[in-house]
Amino acid sequence: MADAAPDVDFTLRRAIGPDGEVVGPLPDVASDREAVTALYRAMVLTRSFDEKAIALQRTGRLGTYASSLGQEAVSVGVAAAMAAEDVLLPSFREHGAQLQRGATPVELFQFWGGDERGNDFKGPRGDFPVCIPVSSQLPHAAGVALAMRLDGGGRAAVAVCGDGGASKGDFYEAINLAGVWELPLVTVICNNRWAISTPLARQTAAGTLAHKALAAGIDARRVDGNDVLAVRAVAAECLERARADSRPALIEAVTYRLGDHTTVDDATRYRDEAEVKEHWPQEPIARLRAYLVAQDWWAKEDETRLLKESAEEIAAASETYLALDPEPPTAMFDHLYETLPPALAAQRAALAGGTGGDG
Repeated sequence: MADAAPDVDFTLRRAIGPDGEVVGPLPDVASDREAVTALYRAMVLTRSFDEKAIALQRTGRLGTYASSLGQEAVSVGVAAAMAAEDVLLPSFREHGAQLQRGATPVELFQFWGGDERGNDFKGPRGDFPVCIPVSSQLPHAAGVALAMRLDGGGRAAVAVCGDGGASKGDFYEAINLAGVWELPLVTVICNNRWAISTPLARQTAAGTLAHKALAAGIDARRVDGNDVLAVRAVAAECLERARADSRPALIEAVTYRLGDHTTVDDATRYRDEAEVKEHWPQEPIARLRAYLVAQDWWAKEDETRLLKESAEEIAAASETYLALDPEPPTAMFDHLYETLPPALAAQRAALAGGTGGDG
């Protein structure tokens, strides 16, 4: 790649519009009823999980939670384009991608309930745990991609951050390393227009967030983040190049955060409700459902059955999570170091003694 100029395209790629109408070139997957239906099911399951997680938090049975409402197409579309041997390094809003790649709803509930065992998911063993510190997973992703390249290639690392994450130094360091070292790293910016209470216009003067790839000398793409067909296609294109030629890429997926930043946020304090209302018609689930209906691939009974099945699956996962025995207080020490430093070992021992052991 050192002799190849970066391939940049700042055109907003779209396949289907808000009413499910075709507005751009359709990717091959758009003609595959089973594949399109699977994408729809994955987004609906993600939203069902989201709704239950918020309900659990509101009733004191889950910790602070970051909703993915309105952003399901980004995580599901990206994950659908990934190969099993690729590695996902998520931020805290990629529930759809994690579920798509094999993490279970029970494990995700565990994590958001404060139980570190939830990050020990049994599905995608190579994927990284949820990252709460903003963009700190991106330099890790560069390291993973470097290891992949040294190991002979054929795999790719995928890191996801928000628009606020793209304003952090970690972001610039990671994409710079990806460009200099020619790493198979695809960095996805889920541009939901708000970094907690800071709107995009106050974060950057760049024409688009994808323009930031120019300084790193890497490929760049922009995609309608509410169009799961386009997201999947763009991600697949970038991943194929990353695996085959070790070409890093930056994808800006333009979407909108329909909910609060987290369950401890109140977006009405800084965001006009009229703005939110304006973006609801753009949301990804209704959009893909309209496309499915237009193709005569989806009917009312299909929708009723899917909503029932998704709700039942998430309700059962919630019940399993709530029935789990909690970890002992000493567990807070158990995922910090391979060998605890003496000071922390003493604290752990004292806590164990004060609680009657680890039981």
